[in-house]
Amino acid sequence: MRENGRTTLSQIQAPREKWLQRVIDAHTHLSERRDDALNHFARKNGLRYTLDELLGTMQRHRIVCGLLLSPPLQGGVPLPNGEVIRLCKRSGRMLAPVITVEPTAKEVKAALKLAEENRKEVKAFKVRLGYVKASAESPVFDRLYDYAESERLPVLFHTGDTAFSSGDLSRSHPLTLDGLANKREELTIILCHFGNPWFEDVAELIYKHPNVYADISGLTTGGVYAEKYAEWLARKISEAIYFAAGADKVIFGTDYPVTKHADTLALVRGLEVDESDKEKILWRNAKRVFGL
Repeated sequence: MRENGRTTLSQIQAPREKWLQRVIDAHTHLSERRDDALNHFARKNGLRYTLDELLGTMQRHRIVCGLLLSPPLQGGVPLPNGEVIRLCKRSGRMLAPVITVEPTAKEVKAALKLAEENRKEVKAFKVRLGYVKASAESPVFDRLYDYAESERLPVLFHTGDTAFSSGDLSRSHPLTLDGLANKREELTIILCHFGNPWFEDVAELIYKHPNVYADISGLTTGGVYAEKYAEWLARKISEAIYFAAGADKVIFGTDYPVTKHADTLALVRGLEVDESDKEKILWRNAKRVFGL
């Protein structure tokens, strides 16, 4: 039996690994628009990059919920947040919106208004460090941080390598979040992409600051050394977990369509950590941090 053309969870064979019974994807993208700048990655990964494909893939991999972020459009602007919310409504509650906030007073005001109007659905905010001409501590974001603290909503920050060569690494380096974490101890900060390639710096940040977390989205890629690179990633993240004394601050995310779900799950499988830590990464941490 199928529901709406998709396989139901009850029909999917249970995985052998107990820790893989349940997953939350805290970082995924979608637009269904031709001007989506991530279409290139979708084609490279052999993906249709549609809502139906995303939901079907989530169900096959026992992903019970996903957080949907605006993908970049051609020209560098993000998909309008209103479109993200509409896609989430079409998903039958499988997806929850993350509102992207650009560094102007007008955009901050609009983002907060939209969050207030959809406060039961919105789970976080996103700041595109490295893609915008602002740093994490730019005063333009003060109202955003005040609101996020008052509503206990996390703020995700792009950190590390940028998808396009025009990105500004001086603003996306994870250590640029150290000052903000010091000043705003009540603000929950998520470092996207584990600051790749600055894994050791992120390990220090999640160890030092009680309010700082990191996701593992968008890390695996193809290429001549894809297998060796995946092994290197698993080693780096495992070592970061050793340094941080556990995986309580590490969150699963795919960055679909940049990375395929199966590849990110394989990355978790390759971590040399306890199964209880893998379970924390896959869903327990996200459930707690995002209130899912």
